[in-house]
Amino acid sequence: MAKSKGNRVQVILECTEHKDSGQPGTSRYITTKNRKNTPDRMEIKKFNPILKKYTVHKEIK
Repeated sequence: MAKSKGNRVQVILECTEHKDSGQPGTSRYITTKNRKNTPDRMEIKKFNPILKKYTVHKEIK
C-alpha cells in the first residue's frame, strides 16, 4: 500500500486588498502547508498582478 503524505494539506491564499479596490477578478495562489507545524491560517505577502503590487494574502476555506 502507498504511504500517504500525512499532515501536508493544500491551501488557497486570497488577496485581502483586492475586494476593497472594486476591480474585477481575484488574486489567488495555491500552496501546501504542514498542518502540524502551522495549525492556524496562513498570511503571506504575495504579488497581486491586477493591483501590480505586493499585498497580504490570507488562507481561505
